[in-house]
Amino acid sequence: MNKLSIAATALLLFFFLFIAMYNLFWLWSKEQHLRSKLTYRTQVGWRHALAERFKRFEKLYQHLSELLETLQLKTKPGPFVCMSGLLLLAGFASGGLFFQSLKGTVLFGGVLATMPYIILRAMLVHRRMGTQMDFLPAVELFYQCYLVTGERQVRIALQRTVEERRLLGPMQSVFEQLYRNLSVRGDDEASLRLLAGSLGHLWADYFVNILRVALVEGVPISDSLKELLTDMRRSRRANEQERNRLLEIRVANFSPLLFLALFIGINLHYNKDNSYYYYIIDSQGRDMLLNAIVLIFASFLMGLWLSRKKM
Repeated sequence: MNKLSIAATALLLFFFLFIAMYNLFWLWSKEQHLRSKLTYRTQVGWRHALAERFKRFEKLYQHLSELLETLQLKTKPGPFVCMSGLLLLAGFASGGLFFQSLKGTVLFGGVLATMPYIILRAMLVHRRMGTQMDFLPAVELFYQCYLVTGERQVRIALQRTVEERRLLGPMQSVFEQLYRNLSVRGDDEASLRLLAGSLGHLWADYFVNILRVALVEGVPISDSLKELLTDMRRSRRANEQERNRLLEIRVANFSPLLFLALFIGINLHYNKDNSYYYYIIDSQGRDMLLNAIVLIFASFLMGLWLSRKKM
């Protein structure tokens, strides 16, 4: 095991011990806090300091915050980055222990560290695919509610759209999030940006631009919505073809992993001793497994990128 792997193992054990002691202290002090209803929690401590320091990276913090809020996850960017850091240390430790090389330590640590972010992006792609077919009926319902409310305000039309609960699939939660953000949040631009991020296709960008004009200038948007619906109905067949292509890309992402498991399983079935030697003990076999893991991870990233470009 190289020095980097040993250092990562020591740091990982230290963090696990620190987290365990912190949770034990929190459980011990929780009873003391519950005794008084006037307990004042000041914004001090290492967690608040770490969060404030991370906010200095404005673009990264805003990107992670919007991504987590788009997926409607209650996790904050600070703990998410801490989890990625712990996975980085765990990858350094396990990579150095198994592969016993600097290449294996760095590459395996990088794969584990970026895995939470890749999982979030995959969840976002899955959600976007689920909303593509239901976006047209949702806009039609919003258009009807907008006409019924007298073309007065977008927020009133959104409220009526959400309260009728006739939206299909995940579109109900998307419009509820939009209405909640426009009602509570002070930044309308950020709320519209979250809507565009949740849907992730060209028609959603057009719809967001129409809503932006209505919110900023206060002009009627019934003609723009009618034109948008007409164009979307004409291109429905093209959207179905794009959806099939995205499904093909997602299936192709998991095919290398299935083939790798199939080949290793066949070798283990017919010759366990030699397979164990060449996959685990032999350094070239471990290097081959490392290259396979990195290539599969790269193909998965490419599939996510192609899915993003297709939407």
